[in-house]
Amino acid sequence: MYPQSLKNLIEAFKLLPGIGEKTAERLAFSILDLEEENVEFFSEELKKAKHNIKNCSICNSLTENKICDICSDQTRNDNILCVVEDPKNVIIFEKTGLFHGKYHVLNGLISPLDGINPEDIGLNKLIERIKTENFKEIIIAVKPSIEGETTALYIKSVLEGLDIIVSRIASGVPIGADMEYIDVMTLERALQDRIKME
Repeated sequence: MYPQSLKNLIEAFKLLPGIGEKTAERLAFSILDLEEENVEFFSEELKKAKHNIKNCSICNSLTENKICDICSDQTRNDNILCVVEDPKNVIIFEKTGLFHGKYHVLNGLISPLDGINPEDIGLNKLIERIKTENFKEIIIAVKPSIEGETTALYIKSVLEGLDIIVSRIASGVPIGADMEYIDVMTLERALQDRIKME
């Protein structure tokens, strides 16, 4: 039997994705073990992050300003636009240090079965941006799923007729994977996207 405040703290941690009862309990007890100043720091930073972080008015990624650092960076290649489904994907790409173009973040993926249509994920804003800025290539970098395929095909069909290359990041068998555990969709994509060995 936990005191009510501790129960409430456990319930609060369970609001986070992937946090079950045991992990929530462990985190709650960790908070109780922290020094008072660290608890204050943790609490303040939670509030600041929630209050200060918003979506970039151009690309929809995360920022503390009206326009994010990537959109305001004049050294970026403004001929290439990488379309991702989530702000976390921008961070993943940036960590590689390989992509130097611009990004556009969708609000998820099209999923008719879940009632999520093109207008629900902000595709109108993406299409408007593509038409007003002078992109030469659009790279669609969404997960290889039914929803990802649907979203990619929809974007490609809307851009049909425009003088823009529409490409998709390669996907397939990961390095070190055991072939017997590869699902059919991944294997099919790997065969379709095969490349000539040099």
